Amino acid sequence: MTPAERFRDVYEEHYPRVLGYATSLVGRQVGEDITSETFTVAWRRVDDIPHPPLPWLLGVARNLVRELRRRDALRYLLAAEEAQRIGSGGQTDVGDVAAVVTDRHIALQALASLSDADRELLTLIAWHGLSARDAARVLNCTGATLTVRLYRARRRLEKALETAQAPEAGPSSEAASVNAVHTSCPPHGQGAPA
Repeated sequence: MTPAERFRDVYEEHYPRVLGYATSLVGRQVGEDITSETFTVAWRRVDDIPHPPLPWLLGVARNLVRELRRRDALRYLLAAEEAQRIGSGGQTDVGDVAAVVTDRHIALQALASLSDADRELLTLIAWHGLSARDAARVLNCTGATLTVRLYRARRRLEKALETAQAPEAGPSSEAASVNAVHTSCPPHGQGAPA
């Protein structure tokens, strides 16, 4: 039996079960992607596929799901740190652990309340470290459009942070939030709306 024939047999016999497993972990759309990646790995390592192949295939799918979740969690945490930085006016002074945990929770709440488009834009800038110009290329828009979108996303993040902090917000934290927005956004007349 040739490697191509072995792969074809494994694929035809086990595709539905691998898809079912992946779908149960991450939903149908992402499950299909994970299943495709699983069989891509199987094709590359066709000589390493043990008998029976199903446990090995499910292990590959599980590892791919774990890697996807790890990447997503890292992106989310880094974007939350950007939200926390904006909310604190860029100060990185670390107090006690309880305050740090509370601040992170507030930042995560604020970030989660934003639209996907706002989170994507803030993540491109904060996590991927792209310049506004490079982020505009990724999002297929002009630099001016991106500047306006970034300004608005930061404003919405600031409002979400204020809402999340409302029970504990005092005059000093409100002033810090307003200051953070004004220092992190482009000045009026450079693409930012009034």
